[in-house]
Order: sequence, then structure tokens, then C-alpha cells
Amino acid sequence: MSILTVENMSHYFGDRALFKNAAFRLLKGEHIGLIGANGAGKSTFMKLITGELLPDSGTIKWNKKFSIGYMDQHASLKKGTTALDTLKSAFSKLFNIEQEINNLCNKLGAMDENKLSKALDKLSKLQDTLDKNDFYSINSKIQATAAGLGIRELLDKDVAALSGGQRTKLLLAKLLLETPDILLLDEPTNHLDEEHIEWLKSYLINYENAFILISHDNSFLNSVVNVVYQLEHKTLTRYNGNYNYFLKLYEIKKQQLQIEYKEQQHEIEKLEEYIRKNKVRTATAKQAKSREKKLNKIERIEIKKNIIKPHFDFKSAKMPESIIFKTSDLVIGYSAPLSKPLNLKMKRGQKLAITGANGLGKTTLLKSLLGLLQPINGKVILSDYKKIGYFEQEITTTSTNTVLYEMWNTFPGLTQTEVRSALAKCGLTRQHIDSPINILSGGEQAKVRLCKLINKPTNILILDEPTNHLDIYAKDELKRALKEYTGSIILVCHEPEFYEDIVTEVWNCEKWTVKNSY
Repeated sequence: MSILTVENMSHYFGDRALFKNAAFRLLKGEHIGLIGANGAGKSTFMKLITGELLPDSGTIKWNKKFSIGYMDQHASLKKGTTALDTLKSAFSKLFNIEQEINNLCNKLGAMDENKLSKALDKLSKLQDTLDKNDFYSINSKIQATAAGLGIRELLDKDVAALSGGQRTKLLLAKLLLETPDILLLDEPTNHLDEEHIEWLKSYLINYENAFILISHDNSFLNSVVNVVYQLEHKTLTRYNGNYNYFLKLYEIKKQQLQIEYKEQQHEIEKLEEYIRKNKVRTATAKQAKSREKKLNKIERIEIKKNIIKPHFDFKSAKMPESIIFKTSDLVIGYSAPLSKPLNLKMKRGQKLAITGANGLGKTTLLKSLLGLLQPINGKVILSDYKKIGYFEQEITTTSTNTVLYEMWNTFPGLTQTEVRSALAKCGLTRQHIDSPINILSGGEQAKVRLCKLINKPTNILILDEPTNHLDIYAKDELKRALKEYTGSIILVCHEPEFYEDIVTEVWNCEKWTVKNSY
């Protein structure tokens, strides 16, 4: 049974086409992965099918029998409401039924026999609804989901006090508890650590209803989807199977298309040569005309241009000292300590991954080492010869500067041609470069930030979740560049398959935290 049908959909962003006559369908129980390069239009597709945007042409039809769940990042969370209250609101219909039962029970004593009989029948039906929906297990469901996503310790907190990442996890938990017929998930793993990604993976594998998932975590994607839709060259192509199966089919399809293209080009050349030689001869003009008609009827195979892939090369600066930094009884935190006293040391050439559950202080440690945050106690000694490149986690800019001028302001000594060339190497097209930076996708903005980073000589890179939002091409290229970088690296990342081949050592911050992890 079709839940969603998209036909002949076209949509433009300014003068840039994102979709041209695209088609899509979602069937009951399907777990669909929506993939494509950064900026191809995946998040725009979600906005189109939810009605947040209207297509320029074509139709989008939902089967009205099914409920849709979409995580709205801009959803209003009322100050004075706890995280627990927010999660309970996922069951508001059931709580309303419970209230109706209580109100009805309070009136039973004043009813005559006829009304009492009708009221008892209604009570029975209402109670059946609660029982069928496991109403009396709601608290355990909330606790299990909150623990699975790492927010159980936040349940008593006012939602106004939550960080952006905590807020996102809370909205995701609420969406999962609602168990809609269709889940729409746009990069749900971005704020999750390894343990909670594994929990979400298990949840989605066993999810009985349908979902559409956007994710650049290919291992995660491969585990949970049974259909892949690839958004490429403004069209959507359906592949039945998981992500690994898609890769095999896609490669076979490309090779087959190349063979058919070469054969067709050979046939076209033969026809064109015959027409050219025989069109002016009276004896063969008729045959030439026939071949010309045949030539015009040929449906030309088009080999699309390859996706523009980024190229990152970090510029290294010399580090004459052997010690990058060391700490003396460093206690990190804000109003309360997050760590035991830390005596850490990093040597020249080391490449470190910092791991551990969210909320234990990974980003706080980075900011303390950089001097952006005052420690609660102790001190940090940094080499005087440091040249730091810092990639912050989750910066969505509100700047209305074009990408060109954003980059040019950082490197005023470059010519416009040099700035455009540097941005193009990072996988940004002319349209991206001339667009305001605040309208770019998360992946495109990350490429602009990486462009700034690779064009500044450094001897230590401090990278906080740099793979968030990056597509497979950018992620693979970043991994290659970091492996070849001759300086030192501190990398916060929740993807072992990304960092394991890069780093020389892993620091698990759970070993020094003073908080309980969930």
C-alpha cells in the first residue's frame, strides 16, 4: 500500500534546479534511506513532502490514513516545562482518555440505571483503548527511550536550560515515543555518541512502521534501511536493498551505461558519416534521408557529469618543541566540575581521538585547552610555538555575506580568483560561492569552514565532530587529508570507522569524569 507518492516534481532554488520531474514512493513498512551529495536537496525534499515548501510543479500525495512524525528543529519548547513533561506530551491523547475515565467515574453515583449502563459501556471501551496502547507502561517507555538517547539525567530539567544538542535529543525522543506510521528523520545521529547511536540503530531495525532517513553515517544507514533512494542530477532513483547493496548496483549501472553510451556513439558516428557522404548523391539521397530520420529518433544516452568531489590539504607549520601542551590538576566545567583533576600531556606528532558519552565534557575540555573557557581549577600550559586550527562543532551561521566575501574577509591577501579556486577545491560550485552563506546546507557550510582551516598553516588541529553533515565524498577526503597531515591532531568524533585509521591514541573521557553516564 502506497503511503506517499511523488510524481513529476520539479523545484528550483533561485535559478538552481534541485529537482526535475522527480518521482518517489513510500510503501507500508519500508525503511528508506535518502542519500546524495551535500547540497543536492535532501533536506529540501523533507520540507517539500511535509508541506513546509511547495514544489514548483508536480504532485505530492499522502495517504491520509497514516500519521506522520517529523522532528521540527524549531519546535517551541515552553519555559517552565520539564523535559519529562515534554516526553509525556507524546501520549497526550491517552492522558486525555484517562482524564475522561476519571471524570466519568466521579459522575457514576448520580446516574440512573439507564445512564449508568451506557456510562459503564463507554468506560469499558475507553479502558480497552488504554490497555491496547500500554498506557500503564508509559513511564517505563519514557525512561527506556531517555536512557537510550542519553537524556535520562535531564528529565527534571527545565527545557529552557537545555543545550542545542540536548534539545535535539529530547525532540527525537518525543518523536520516537509517538510511534507515528511514518517517521521522517534528518541526520538523527548528529548529536549522539556511539552508545546511543547503537541504541537508535536497534530501535529502527525493529521499527514496524515506515521511515525515511537522511544520514551520512553509512554504517548506520546500511544497518537500518531496506530501500535506498539516491538524489543525483536532480532526479531520485530507487534501489531495493541496504546501502552496501545499493553501492554494488550503482557501480554495475554506471558500467552498463558506459558500455551502452559507447555503442550508441559508434552507431551515431556511422549514421552521420553515411548521411554526410550520400546526402548529395542522387542515387543514395533516399537512403541517406532514411538514415537521417533514424538518427533523429535515437534517444540519446547522456553521461552525467561526475559529482564535484572536494580536495582537502592541510598546510603544516613547523613545531620546534616536543610538547604541545600539558595540564596541571586541570578541572574542567562550568558551574560544577565535569572532571577529576587532569594531568595530561600531548607530544608533537600525536594524533588523539577523544571519546565518551555526550555531556561528559569533550567540547568543554577542548575549549579549556584553547583558553576559551576558564577551568574550575588547575592550569593549561601551551607551547609558545603553537599554530592552532580549530573546527567548532555545529556552527550554523546567520551571516548574509556571500561565501566568496566570507572567505575573502578571512584571507584579504588573496585575489578573487585565488579565493574562488580555494573554495572550488573544497567541493563548492559557482552557485554556492556566490550565495549568502546562511542559506547553505549544513554540509556546505562545513566545507566553507574547512576551506578556511586548510588555507591557514597549523601545527595542531583541534576538530570537534568535523564529520557532522559531511557526505561520503567529503568524509572520505577529510579522512585522507588528516592521515597525511604532519602536525598533531585532537579529534572528537563518534564514528570509530572514521578515526581509527587516523589517530595514534584514544582518550576516553569517561575514565576521568565525575558524572554518571547513561
